[in-house]
Amino acid sequence: MDELDLLKKDWNKDKAEYKNFSDKDLYPMLHRKSSSIVKTLFYISIAELIFWILINTIPYFVSDDYKAKLDSIYDNDVFMVSLTVLSYLIIILFIYLLYKSHKAISVIDDAKTLMRKILNTRKVIKWYVIYNLVMAFVSMIIGTFYGINHDPELSSHVASFSRMQMFSFSAFMVIFIGIFVLIIWLFYRLLYGILLKRLNKNYNELRKLEV
Repeated sequence: MDELDLLKKDWNKDKAEYKNFSDKDLYPMLHRKSSSIVKTLFYISIAELIFWILINTIPYFVSDDYKAKLDSIYDNDVFMVSLTVLSYLIIILFIYLLYKSHKAISVIDDAKTLMRKILNTRKVIKWYVIYNLVMAFVSMIIGTFYGINHDPELSSHVASFSRMQMFSFSAFMVIFIGIFVLIIWLFYRLLYGILLKRLNKNYNELRKLEV
């Protein structure tokens, strides 16, 4: 049980005493906890950026076959290069916004401003997760399309499919992409969900202080 929970326990015993006590002790605790949560989110975002860079670069340097296939796809393909650059730019922008939120929360003096910053942080996380889910869906579709059109072996197999086989292949790809996006959603729900719940809890406590 942390300091905030202890104070809430005292509040249940004597609400009036808690109300007088909150301005001195509860708000600084909420402030520190909120700043710590946003700082943790910032570090997670950096770790995520490093993770995706490693995922995309290690196979390129380890596997000659993967390198050859990747070069054949990206060679003189402005769209794929632009999409990859955009993805990394979005992650970097997200990191910057979280860093900015952390710095802003660190120097906030009043509860209303802190509440507004918490709401802004929640919006940043929400739109970042939505962006990643959309990009995962789009990337899988584009990856399938490019694989069929740039891999001679796969292309010949697909070209020989009957109508029923093509329907089964398409259905399989739709289900596979759906499961892939669902896994990513669960990953982000686990990764950011716990911290966002704590941030929401702080926001609700701050609302009580404002009443």
